[in-house]
Order: sequence, then C-alpha cells, then structure tokens
Amino acid sequence: MFEEIQFDKINRLPKYIFAEINDLKMAERRAGKDIIDFSMGNPDARTPQPIIDKLCETAQRDKTHGYSASKGIYKLRLAMTKWYKRKYNVDLDPNSEVVATMGSKEGYVHLVQAISNPGDVAIVPDPTYPIHSQAFILAGANVEKMELKFNEETFELDEEAFIEDVKEALDNSLPRAKFLILNFPHNPTTVTVTPEFYQRVVALAKEERFYIISDIAYADITFDGYKTPSILEVEGAKDVAVEAYTLSKSYNMAGWRVGFVVGNKKLVGALESIKSWLDYGMFTPIQVAATVALDEHGYVPEEQIIPRYLKRRDVMLESFANAGWKMGKPSASMFIWGKIPEICRDMGSMEFSKRLLVEAGVAVSPGIGFGKYGDQYVRIALIENENRIRQAARNIKKFIKKIEAEKLKG
Repeated sequence: MFEEIQFDKINRLPKYIFAEINDLKMAERRAGKDIIDFSMGNPDARTPQPIIDKLCETAQRDKTHGYSASKGIYKLRLAMTKWYKRKYNVDLDPNSEVVATMGSKEGYVHLVQAISNPGDVAIVPDPTYPIHSQAFILAGANVEKMELKFNEETFELDEEAFIEDVKEALDNSLPRAKFLILNFPHNPTTVTVTPEFYQRVVALAKEERFYIISDIAYADITFDGYKTPSILEVEGAKDVAVEAYTLSKSYNMAGWRVGFVVGNKKLVGALESIKSWLDYGMFTPIQVAATVALDEHGYVPEEQIIPRYLKRRDVMLESFANAGWKMGKPSASMFIWGKIPEICRDMGSMEFSKRLLVEAGVAVSPGIGFGKYGDQYVRIALIENENRIRQAARNIKKFIKKIEAEKLKG
C-alpha cells in the first residue's frame, strides 16, 4: 500500500480561523439572510478613473503584452522613490533600494523566503496580521511572539513597554532573533507610533544586530491630524531596515496587486534575486497605470479616500455606542479593533463572532485569528456605507438585549 506522504511545512501552519466565519457567512446568505459584512479589509470604492484609463490605454500597445521585469519597470520604481521623497523626504536609489512586488504580501513572503535560514527566529508582536508570522513558518524559521501593548482608548503604542519586550524576546529566543516585524498603523489593532519610536528601535537593532521589516500598508489612511511616520526617516535606518508599502488600500487597488519593498540594499537585493527565479513581474500595463497613482499630480488619498473612512468610523463609533457597544477611537487604518461588549466577553471572539453573524446578521473577524492576545476583540472593517452601519447597530442592540435576557435567566 502506498504510504501517505506528509507535507511538514504545511502541517506547521495552523487552521485558518477566518475560513470558519466565511463558511458560516456563505451559508447564511444562501439561506436568504442579509449579512452586513465588516469581516474583510476589501475596499468597496472604485479605483480612480485616471488609473483605469492608463491601464486600458497601455494594454492597447502590442509591446506591453510580453514578459516584464521581475523587480518592476524602472518608471514604477522611480515613481516610488519620488513618493518617498515627497511624503517622507527619504532618498532611495530606484536601482538598488526598491523592488516592485505583486502586492506587499507577495513581496513580504518572498523576502522572508530569501533571507531566512532554517531555525532562524523572528520577533512578531501579537496580535498580528497572520502572514507576518506564518511567512517565517513557511520558510522553516521560527517565531517569538510578544504581546502588543497599547492604550485601549487612543490605540497609541506603549512604546516603552514595546522596547523592553523586544529586549526580553531577544534574550528568550534561541538562537537569538534575527528579525523584528513592525506594522504601524497596525493590522488588526490600528495601533500607531511616533517618529521617536522608530529612532529607538533602529538604535536597538544596530546595538543588538537584527534586521527590521516594517509594513506601512495603511500609511495614507489617517485621521484627526495624525500622520504615519516611516522608519526610513531615521538617519541610518537603511543599515538595518526595509519597508513594505502597497497601493491596495490608499488607491482602492486591492485586486491590482501592486506593492513595494524598499530600503536596505542587502535585503532588497535578496528579494530581487529570488523574484528573478520565481516570476516575471506584474503585467506591464498595470505597472504603467500604477505610476499614475503615485504621480504627484495624480490621485490624492487625503482628499478622496480618507473622508470616506473618517465618516464611517465616526458613524460606527456613535451608533454602536448607542447600541451598547462602546469602542476606542483609532486614528489610522480602515478598521476598528473593537473590544467585545463586556456582557459577551466570556464567549471569546470566535463564539461571539459566530453568534453575531447568525443572530444579528453582522459579520466581523474574530480577534483570536490574529493571535492569542486578540481573543477579547474583533476586527471591524469600515467597508459598508453609513446606512448599513446604522442598520448593523440596530441589529447589535437587539442582540445585546437578547444576551442580557439570557444572563438574567441563567
């Protein structure tokens, strides 16, 4: 009898918790129920027309249909350097410090594949966007988790605690950790940092000899005067750090899959090398269109995308609070990291999310899917309009009253 072959790398991956919610959501919809869906971070607005027009125009040219460059066409890499110069006054070499990727997720995973040796250790804050830790598992490396501590009202990072926890994680890891993952504004928690935080963490990386991978996917979505800093603004940061950015959220281009990894030449070079073996880059018309998005005379997220998310954030916080679910106010990203209502907290995030979906018709992402320190929270994406948000609040109010009645009886 043929012996079953084991795939150890895949077996190291945990069950994808969100799949359970997605299956339940589809079952409810097939049963004819209206589900208000806040579970996925998928922008609901249209890609700006000038970007679409450039894609269509370029696709009509016969010469754009062949293989492209795996690290991205020069004009796109140049546009990224100009974006960094305008936004952060950071100088980047388009030839040695920038790689265009098929979304930041692909770039991140392939970067980890390129720079990780079996048994290497990465420090990853918990909760975390799942691929930030699982990319290392897929590469045969290991992860040292540390709790992400923050102010629950303002979602500002406890920067002092973070630095101390990194030092402790370095001491606890065996072998000593080689990488630290940063992601601010943070997914899922929306937590933000100050420029001074990056100065401290870069100094620590140089002192303790580790690399930093920073993900700023939500850099452009900020509110109430907050501006996302870049780690590359710190003098000498390119000695120890790379940063990932994507057009997915800022330009409503999630399905286009355009991202970048920039910074340290050694790490960028490793990513460029592995991509040269694995792919031929994005479809050229997509890359040309992406340069329009990044052009200084093009689409401005601050004027067109932020007002949409700001309005939804404020409507959600107010209407959900009136329904009995008070949540802290984030100053960045397209999510709210909602602490489960106290009366429901004993359920844990998975059971709460299931019951909210079935009994209130509202889909959210259970916090446990982002790590053990997320189990008292759910992630709520601001991807439904204000009317749908208010309807969700009405449904939630009835749900909470139902739970209160159950507790009284029990």
